[in-house]
Amino acid sequence: MTRTILHIDASARREGSATRDLSNRIVKHLNAGRIIRRDLATPLPLLTEDWINANFTPADQRDEVQRGHLSLSDELVQELQQADTIVIGLPIYNFSVPAAFKAWVDLVARAGLTFAYTENGPKGLLEGKRAILAIASGGTAVGSEIDFATNYAKHVLGFVGIHEVDVVAADQLALDAETSMNNAHKAVSELAA
Repeated sequence: MTRTILHIDASARREGSATRDLSNRIVKHLNAGRIIRRDLATPLPLLTEDWINANFTPADQRDEVQRGHLSLSDELVQELQQADTIVIGLPIYNFSVPAAFKAWVDLVARAGLTFAYTENGPKGLLEGKRAILAIASGGTAVGSEIDFATNYAKHVLGFVGIHEVDVVAADQLALDAETSMNNAHKAVSELAA
């Protein structure tokens, strides 16, 4: 069976991005048969009132305009559903995730598609998948009290059912870029395929 990777890059920088370098290395290391690419440097739309109204209209009652409002979101959800592994290049911007990543989250966190409400609370519907976060920062230490990106990304992935999350970090690049990148490259080579 061919493994599928969903490769997401959230960096606004198309050139010279540490997270793009790391996520590319991870994808090559994993050697999947199929790769779906999603580059968030090409902006996704923010949620609108029309999108929310369409989303909360039962699927069998949506008109053509409402289906149009949800078409990109449906495509993004399908990419997640098809993937066995999700590799996300995620820079830390101002202690948190880039706005482009938050826009992606808002478009894929959909009741009935990626999670469901149950009597015991929300349950993720994307079980059995793995995610790898390639995180880079200038000064923020990954996992520190000022890192609001890593735990957020892990929480969101867990919310939709993806609980196996590995982190490859090239953090505090402004302090010692060479050592940080060398450590991250080593971590990539040690990832289980």
